[in-house]
Amino acid sequence: MAKEWGYASHNGPDHWHEIYPIAKGDNQSPIELHTKDIKYDSSLQPWSASYDPGSCKSILNNGKTCRVVFDDTYDRSMLRGGPLSGPYRLRQFHLHWGSADDHGSEHTVDGVKYAAELHLVHWNPKYNTFGEALKQPDGIAVVGIFLKIGREKGEFQLILDALDKVKTKGKEVPFTHFDPSCLFPACRDYWTYHGSFTTPPCEECIVWLLLKEPMSVSSEQMAKLRSLLSSAENEPPVPLVGNWRPPQPIKGRVVRASFK
Repeated sequence: MAKEWGYASHNGPDHWHEIYPIAKGDNQSPIELHTKDIKYDSSLQPWSASYDPGSCKSILNNGKTCRVVFDDTYDRSMLRGGPLSGPYRLRQFHLHWGSADDHGSEHTVDGVKYAAELHLVHWNPKYNTFGEALKQPDGIAVVGIFLKIGREKGEFQLILDALDKVKTKGKEVPFTHFDPSCLFPACRDYWTYHGSFTTPPCEECIVWLLLKEPMSVSSEQMAKLRSLLSSAENEPPVPLVGNWRPPQPIKGRVVRASFK
């Protein structure tokens, strides 16, 4: 396998375990959600996010995704409640998408693939550092939001408008005063399970909160996301598309729903 992982046939998800053996572990993500098998858990609390727009720092293209980075040096932008035992700090959010509108999400719901999936990555500050949190089963909390094709999302456009400045791999520019809670759907219902990062090293440290209600974006907005390149400025252009990992075996894990 090439020394750098990716999404192509020679270095894609089927090869990741060759360098990162945990990618074949028992708690890998994403998974297929089968709603008939999911139990409502009345003990699951509502979740809430209080994000400080001033903690938003930059947007970057790392050749694998587009990522928005936040200041997480203290408790500024926090996720609380739901299945979580305490508050978690927002560190970054990023997206996964396909080469066309009919696929691109990582999790699937009753066989449905969405056009994209947004991941807001938070870590548990009781472990002091992000790196330490990666080693704990409850170290990271990710809110996952599905993107479906529908009417344009004005708030999402704020991110897309910055993409021209990070078109190629390795670019990073300031991106400030953005509160990602503007992207949340009105309905806060969620599914939760224990899983992993969906990119190498695929650490199994994540409490997932997957929102039932997708966010609508337009086909034109998805096309803008696909205009990013996974190649650097001085290289032949390679579109950044298909950066999603297929569902992994559930291996006896229980998925719980916050709603009936």
